[in-house]
Amino acid sequence: MLCYAMLSHFSRVRLCATHRRQPTRLPRPWDSPALGPSKSLLSRRVDEWVELTGLFCLSSPEAHHVQGQRESLTLSEGDGHLDSCRIPEVPRRVDVLVMTPWFAPVVWEGTFDSALLDVQFRNTTIGLTVFAIKKYVVFLRLFLETAEKYFMVGHKVIYYVFTDRPADVPQIALQDGRQVVVLHVGNYRRWQDISMHRMEMISNFSRQRFLREVDYLVCLYVDMKFSDHVGVEILAPLFGTLHPGFYAADRQSFTYERRPLSRAYIPRDEGDFYYAGGFFGGSVPEVYRLTTACHQAMTADQAQGIEAVWHDESHLNRYLLSHKPSKVLSPEYLWDEQMLQRPPLLRKLRYVAVPMNHTEIRSR
Repeated sequence: MLCYAMLSHFSRVRLCATHRRQPTRLPRPWDSPALGPSKSLLSRRVDEWVELTGLFCLSSPEAHHVQGQRESLTLSEGDGHLDSCRIPEVPRRVDVLVMTPWFAPVVWEGTFDSALLDVQFRNTTIGLTVFAIKKYVVFLRLFLETAEKYFMVGHKVIYYVFTDRPADVPQIALQDGRQVVVLHVGNYRRWQDISMHRMEMISNFSRQRFLREVDYLVCLYVDMKFSDHVGVEILAPLFGTLHPGFYAADRQSFTYERRPLSRAYIPRDEGDFYYAGGFFGGSVPEVYRLTTACHQAMTADQAQGIEAVWHDESHLNRYLLSHKPSKVLSPEYLWDEQMLQRPPLLRKLRYVAVPMNHTEIRSR
């Protein structure tokens, strides 16, 4: 669910996303504003790493894509999941951050080759988890219909719908090799509890069935719709998505959990990015580890009588700080057109919020 947490984020950080943004370069969230116009040490190190990466790729037959040149690449059945440095790309983006300090790619339009990736992942099955609890079931039809149009087109997909109202799950036409699996779960009195128990349920079902049925899991909110291509370019052992309200903000603006008593605690001098709770995933074993760790941390917090400021999203950010994602998705993959003005650097809006009355939807 694009729950109240994200809505509140948008309303409180709109200025961060509009006034801090620079037109020609995506601000690095780890730049230190205290250093003024001079670059922070980490920022300079990032530039050095990018230069070294370029030199490595120029000398490596495995990685000519950094030259912005397409190359002929013959694939065989034994190639499997190719190293990302072998994937040629369309001309490289220079207006946005395309690599993290730990060398994980940041996915934007213009940084991947869909045709080659479709071949690379041709035998992959993707699971999509979505929670439609209480009245949130009303969003399912639009969610599934737009997913069939834009999500992993041409690939095998299983939609795992977690709901307390299985009779209300709509029947829609599906492409070949795709199916909807309804998982009947209970509901909770507070929407915050629903949000936090999402991690527990994904963890439990990963162990019980996802490990046997799919290769990757993509975990999404339901009160959204797909509006453009979302394909295998997102797949990696572990990936997170830049929160649209904070992608251009400095680290001190991130709404991490700041109370040391919480297991989600992140000190003010730490943090890479602020990740959205509405779009994350990876291989099933990695998602199992993530969701299990977050659930255990929330259980420990509950025993101490504390609830993280943004619930499961706070714990997700704590986990991804300690376990760096191998791929980061740009805000193209999670956006709210009603709350945020679209900047020029967003060439695509792939997954967007659906307007709704939060009070009415959360009532029984």
